[in-house]
This record gives sequence, structure tokens and C-alpha cells, in this order.
Amino acid sequence: MEKDYSKEHKYLLAKKRVEKIKGFYWHAVSYVLVNIFISAIIIIGITSDGGSFKEAINNFGVYSTWIFWGIGLFFHWLSVFGSNFIFNKNWEERKIKEFMNDK
Repeated sequence: MEKDYSKEHKYLLAKKRVEKIKGFYWHAVSYVLVNIFISAIIIIGITSDGGSFKEAINNFGVYSTWIFWGIGLFFHWLSVFGSNFIFNKNWEERKIKEFMNDK
């Protein structure tokens, strides 16, 4: 009976982890698509007002949503992958062995 509970618990944890990863990937896809759209609108707007393409590309408005939303995307990545990236199982095992050998 205990084994069934443990398997179910592991399954629920794995499912929750997959949902977090899937959410991050959807966030990343929407980040790229929406920012391409916004950048294109800004570039088209500047060039249609008589500005050059070079002037449009150098406009901060083209890159501002990429930068600020990118910061949010980075923190989303950190919440999904960061804890395992920094403190993974290998790190834990190495630290345990290190402290056990220290005396």
C-alpha cells in the first residue's frame, strides 16, 4: 500500500514539474512572437513617418520590450530550472562526501 502512495506522489510531482517546464516554453514562444510583432510595428511606424531604416533599427523602442520582458523571462527560467541548475543532486553528493571526509 505504501508503494502505491509513493508512486502516485512521484507521478504528481513529475507532472507538476512538466507543467512548469511547459509553461516556461509557452512563455518563451510568446516572448519571441510578440516581440517580433511589436518591433515590426515600431520599425514600420518610424519608416512610414519618413525615418530611415537605420534610424528605426537604432530606436530604443524596438529593443525595450525585448530587454524588460527578457528580464522577466530570465526570472521565470530561474524559477523553473535554476534551483536544479545550481544545486543539483551531484552537488549535494559532492558536498556530503566533502563534509564526511573533513572529520
